[in-house]
Amino acid sequence: MLFSEVIGHTDYKTDLVQAIDHDRLSHALLLLTPEGAGGLPMAMALSQYLVCTNKQDGDACGICAACKKAAKLVHPDIHFSYPVVPKKSGDKPISADYGKEWREFISQHPYSNIYQWLQFIGAENKQGNITARECGEIIRTLGLKSYESEFKVMIIWRPEFLRKEGNRLLKVIEEPPQKTVFILVAEQSENILNTILSRTQLIRMPSLTHSNLSEALIQNESLDEKEAQRVAALADGDYNAALHIVKQDTANYMNRLRAWLNAILGRNPGLLSQWITSFVGAKVGREEHKQFLRYFIKQLEYALLIEFNRGHDLTILPEEEKFAKNLLKFANFFQIRDMIGYLEDACYHVERNVNVKILFHATSIQLRAAFRAESLPIE
Repeated sequence: MLFSEVIGHTDYKTDLVQAIDHDRLSHALLLLTPEGAGGLPMAMALSQYLVCTNKQDGDACGICAACKKAAKLVHPDIHFSYPVVPKKSGDKPISADYGKEWREFISQHPYSNIYQWLQFIGAENKQGNITARECGEIIRTLGLKSYESEFKVMIIWRPEFLRKEGNRLLKVIEEPPQKTVFILVAEQSENILNTILSRTQLIRMPSLTHSNLSEALIQNESLDEKEAQRVAALADGDYNAALHIVKQDTANYMNRLRAWLNAILGRNPGLLSQWITSFVGAKVGREEHKQFLRYFIKQLEYALLIEFNRGHDLTILPEEEKFAKNLLKFANFFQIRDMIGYLEDACYHVERNVNVKILFHATSIQLRAAFRAESLPIE
């Protein structure tokens, strides 16, 4: 991947290129990025720039033999480590066991999250892991001479999945073989071993800006400017979420949201149970549940912007504006603030593979408590 193909983060690209060109690049980097902000694409672009034999002004050439191999994820001196699951009981898997699947997945979905990767390899409810055997494989691989390039690169995607076995990597991270570069790509620094954190140079990359997202959607998804801006606002800096929204029918989200709130505010408990069973029982995954909750959060934020007269330039659909204004009839600032907090907590738990049916029941009770007693039907 070229730096020019990575969305946004222009300053970070420039800093990394200058560090390489002036021989100041740390041998162990930790790219800490929010979900969908492009940590893995940045790591891939950095690794391709390192092995490129015909570097251009601030980017790899994209046409030399090394670039072509790097683009296909088959360069012999660029190695990947990532969470995997056993293919059968008793297995102690390593990343190489899923090499073919990894190349296919990342080539198509470089901004995807860990849940999508685990579903892609059929993990179902299994928890991914970077195993002790994988740590040994990393050490063995980096102990070999490079095949073609001056550099050897090890990209570890989601080091949060390194348990205490990750301490086996401390020596090789602290004192790697010459011309060896570690690039760790993470989203939650608090879940990384402190012993590893202390041995890396931390680079905090923020979420993508709305303008970055909308430009990428116009270029890559052929959206018109107004629709791209609306999707970018809903995605809130997450390109993976933006792609998910593009593929979904927003009207379906709105109808589902109206039905949920009316079930929460109604006097028939069976209606709420029926809605939850219907939604959770549908053939949609955890990503769909999370994006639906995020969609609700965004509608609540729209309501607040309208309430405080800052919504005059909002790029939203007419039905979303009507919905936001109707919310303000029976929920004030403090109630909406509480609801956003409940929904953010729900998103957090969805990401951690909680029982979704129980979660939506609990969140429904919290939302009901947040509303006024004299609630109106949601239209």
